[in-house]
Amino acid sequence: MNTKPKTAVLWAILAAALYAISTPISKALLKEIPPTMMAALLYLGAGIGMSAIGWFRSGREAVRSEMRLTRRELPFTAGMVVLDIAAPILLMIGLTVTTPATVSLLNNFEIVATALIALLLFKESINSRLWLAIILITAASMILSVGDFGSISLSWGSVFVLLAAVCWGLENNLTSKLSAKDPLQVVVIKGFGSGSGSLIISLILGETADRIGYIFAALLLGFVAYGLSIYLYIYAQRYLGAAKTSAYYAISRFIGVLLSLIMYFDLPPLSFIVALIIMIAGTYFASTDRKGT
Repeated sequence: MNTKPKTAVLWAILAAALYAISTPISKALLKEIPPTMMAALLYLGAGIGMSAIGWFRSGREAVRSEMRLTRRELPFTAGMVVLDIAAPILLMIGLTVTTPATVSLLNNFEIVATALIALLLFKESINSRLWLAIILITAASMILSVGDFGSISLSWGSVFVLLAAVCWGLENNLTSKLSAKDPLQVVVIKGFGSGSGSLIISLILGETADRIGYIFAALLLGFVAYGLSIYLYIYAQRYLGAAKTSAYYAISRFIGVLLSLIMYFDLPPLSFIVALIIMIAGTYFASTDRKGT
């Protein structure tokens, strides 16, 4: 097996671990910061932090060898920014009305969305093992989404989280088209573009935040959980593709669940445990699919 795909797997897992902290900590920060403003601060934190790293690393040979974005990538870049405005806003809204542990697991539907979009729109091949993973993850997401099996009604919080996952699924595929370019430049554009768009929407809605400590914490969280995580994720996509990278990235959901249960002492219902078991099985099949590694 080529060493670069091996290293790419480690990048994807590290990216997942960094992102995992965002859900439980965001849940705490949402007590003082409105959802749309929170989404803006997370991406602005990513843009500011990665810009600082770019300033410190400027002039190095490895940096100069990275390809810059051109006008040819403009449609993918614009679509990436728009979807990165919509997805975190939907996620933060969902997070305000459901538990962070449930959100962490439902985010796994991003694997399904990424894989199906990669197949249908971008003609990326998916073998039987990854299809099995998609079916299992979809089933688990449905269990978590249904608030009352007697009336088959969906939880609104879960619906918002699933919509966010679909947006990120499409965004993952668009970002994959930019993975050969300088990842730091892509993350900075993501951060400032999506963050500024979310901030404008937040101000239009009248959402504001005046607790400096919370604002700084949100910016710092955005740098770590979005900036550094996305940077590593894009590197992984160079060698693994959109669907495969998303499958490895799924480990973040289970780290997020564990952190949420520890931080909030949530006692999950039986349906949550069943969904967790199914989700683990689905993630196993997705991450052990050897195509592309």
